[in-house]
Amino acid sequence: MTTPDSRWSARRSVANSAQLSDSLPQDLLRSLLQSDATGETLSPQLLSDLKILARTPNLLVACNYGGTLTTEGTSVAALPVGSASIALRAIAALPNTHAAVISGRSLRDLASASRLPAEVHLVGSHGAEFDMGFLYSQPPSTISVLQEVRAALVEAVGLEKDFRIERISSKAVGVSVHLIGKPPDVAARVTAKAEQIARDHGMFFMVDGSVLELSLAEPSKGHALERLRSELRITAALYAGDGPSDEYALATLRGPDLGLRVGEGPQDGRRLRDPDAFVMVLAVLFELRRAWLFGADAVSLERHTLLGNGSSTALVTPAAKICWMTHPMPESGSLFAQILGGDAAGHFSVEPVKPSRVLGQRYVDNTMIVETRWADVTVTDYLEQSADGLTSLVRVLSGTGTARIIFAPRPDYASAPFSMEVRGHELHVLGVSDPIVLHSPGVGFMVSTDGRHATATADVDLGNGTVVLNLRCGDTESFVLDPDGEPARRADVAAGSRAWVRKLKLPAVSPALVKRSALILRAMVHEPTGGVLAAPTTSLPEGIGGIRNWDYRYCWLRDGSMTVKALVDLGSTEEAEGFLRWLGRILDEAPGPEWLHPLYSVSGKAMVTEATIESLPGYAGSRPVRIGNAADHQVQLDVFGPIAELIHGLSEYRDLLTDFQWELLEQMAAAVMARWHEPDHGIWEVRRPQRHHVYTKVMCWVTLDRALRTAARHGRVPDPLWRITADTIRDEVLRQGWNEDSASYTVAYGSPDLDAAVLHIGLSGLLDVDDPRFLGTVNAVERVLRVGPTVFRYRYDDGLPGLEGGFHICTTWLIEAYLAVGRADDAQVLFGQLVNLIGPTGLLPEEYDPVTETHLGNHPQAYSHLGLIRCAQLLDRYQVQEG
Repeated sequence: MTTPDSRWSARRSVANSAQLSDSLPQDLLRSLLQSDATGETLSPQLLSDLKILARTPNLLVACNYGGTLTTEGTSVAALPVGSASIALRAIAALPNTHAAVISGRSLRDLASASRLPAEVHLVGSHGAEFDMGFLYSQPPSTISVLQEVRAALVEAVGLEKDFRIERISSKAVGVSVHLIGKPPDVAARVTAKAEQIARDHGMFFMVDGSVLELSLAEPSKGHALERLRSELRITAALYAGDGPSDEYALATLRGPDLGLRVGEGPQDGRRLRDPDAFVMVLAVLFELRRAWLFGADAVSLERHTLLGNGSSTALVTPAAKICWMTHPMPESGSLFAQILGGDAAGHFSVEPVKPSRVLGQRYVDNTMIVETRWADVTVTDYLEQSADGLTSLVRVLSGTGTARIIFAPRPDYASAPFSMEVRGHELHVLGVSDPIVLHSPGVGFMVSTDGRHATATADVDLGNGTVVLNLRCGDTESFVLDPDGEPARRADVAAGSRAWVRKLKLPAVSPALVKRSALILRAMVHEPTGGVLAAPTTSLPEGIGGIRNWDYRYCWLRDGSMTVKALVDLGSTEEAEGFLRWLGRILDEAPGPEWLHPLYSVSGKAMVTEATIESLPGYAGSRPVRIGNAADHQVQLDVFGPIAELIHGLSEYRDLLTDFQWELLEQMAAAVMARWHEPDHGIWEVRRPQRHHVYTKVMCWVTLDRALRTAARHGRVPDPLWRITADTIRDEVLRQGWNEDSASYTVAYGSPDLDAAVLHIGLSGLLDVDDPRFLGTVNAVERVLRVGPTVFRYRYDDGLPGLEGGFHICTTWLIEAYLAVGRADDAQVLFGQLVNLIGPTGLLPEEYDPVTETHLGNHPQAYSHLGLIRCAQLLDRYQVQEG
């Protein structure tokens, strides 16, 4: 079982990696990024190459030593220039990142001269020496040959008039002669003599700058680079060198690899003037790599605010940056994905030119309109109600200061190249499949490009009047933006939202939070189709730096049913009716109700294959970024229960059951009758073999029980086998789901593992809440799965690496269970703790890690908000009863 201490240890190890990677001083980095000693900067092409390289899954940074890391290429005592060793160490400390020096020097000399840390792999003798043991493992015959060659060289060189031997050094399998500062004619004669000696002794000969190399082993830095690539499982490599021997390594580079030459020579964008310029490259690559691995200043998830209009959604940071938006459908490629990849992944920003703190961000009362304020700039954002297929984002800038606008769309997860063009008061994004136009009267944009993507910037003096920006995606009709008409358009949006809120029956407990949660749930409903999103985002991590990053921009039958049921309980039924029509269309195409998938796109289509976007680093460096969801292929037999619960609740609220709804209910019951006895993957979609999950069996019972209740209430005739089967399921669950050792119901038959979802054995009515077995289950969940203000869904090994947080929906289930068993004080305390976790604008992600106090998971999460609504209603009823 995972304990809080072990969770902290695991997270601390991730934090330590980030701290190690921070070895490069920021003042040094800034100076390197600006220019070197002569004002030279990295070329745009090299910067682009480094950005691509920084995003490879497993990176190797390798280079020569003398002449590449040092200015004195052959000096025995030459140390790396400036902060080269710091930069190499910082790079090597990054996760999935390696650094190496491959030198012609002996490994012993290389280690002594460079003083590089153990994190950097050292390879000597042109790739022959990978460890010190190589020197001492040579046979006597090799040592004898090297002695003979050294003596021959001393004798031959000594015949040169006025020639003083600078240094002749022996290596494990070779000898080198250093010709520093010798006249050309003398160097030529010594080179010829050395080459003859090499031929006479069957040795390889190479001239590497001012060094003559004679070796019994074929010099090959290329082989050394390939060996490092294989042993370290490298996906891309950078190699930098300054001499002929480095060409062997450079010749092996391919694909996304990058080769750099240091020193004088033809300028081709990949030649660096000197080792100082190479240090600049290392500094830039380190920062790019670190930002990709850990995320660039990731904003806490709960501080993001949602825009929604019933068909489109967008996320806004606390500083008014649109950091996530898709078009035309929720599961479509992103237009802005800054939350998953930094500014390079696309954003739409507005900020004061004069730096100042954000004074606040809020929703305009009872709307999805968001207002962000600085001292002299205010930004008001909303998604306007629009025709099918059109996304219309309105941004209103007001105040007395000057605002800077940065419009940097990056279509299709920043993978699609495009250009941008100013046409009067409009910015047109060109080269994309759907029209994308930013209407901006009175704004003079400047457009720049990196060759693949364009960015438009402008400064506007708001003292001259309010500025209105309207981004319209998919608009094929001509449109003229009238800034003076914007207040009326905004008023229409606000009026529609407030009229809907006025219909709600709000509890006396936390009514403002319940209203906000209801509006969030309504924004999850895709009105054109009736489908309901589990969340509007993908790949926001369940553990920072982990792989538990899933795409939730789809309609799970379970989540969708529970979402619209929560709205029914508040008095709004249109969403439930639309969802049931959506479900009916799917059933019309299905081979049978028992073969329903766990989830569909909001349009009702089958899911696409789960894939990853390798070019995006993920939120706070949490990869992979996934699109699609493989849970579509799972068997989840609990989904029929929430649908039956929805139809039962809707018909009870309206005191009306239509033939269509009864037919759906009969289909859900038929599905349970056909498959309830099968194992499945369960509510949590564990990617392991199927089991007989207790929660699944409970939901199968719920399906039949609610069908029977609905039939009795509305005079329908149920199948006689429904009652018999419901009793059979109940008896089996009560018998086989109980675990004596745990004194609780557990996740699956025969398993000792706890699971918060088994609380539904009592919450559903299958087991009386006063039964000692339910009391034991509540106590066990509390004891094992609750940590402070949150409840984990389980603690067993689910077959995936990494950790996750507690689930807010599980916390709300425990609150409900506390009330059910008479522990009202505990319920109120835990509810208060949950409320304290809500973000500043009233939103909740999926999870919370009580150890690091970090919010996790896709945001905002329908589960979290529907659970909060349910608890507020139950606490309200309790207070009324007690009062």
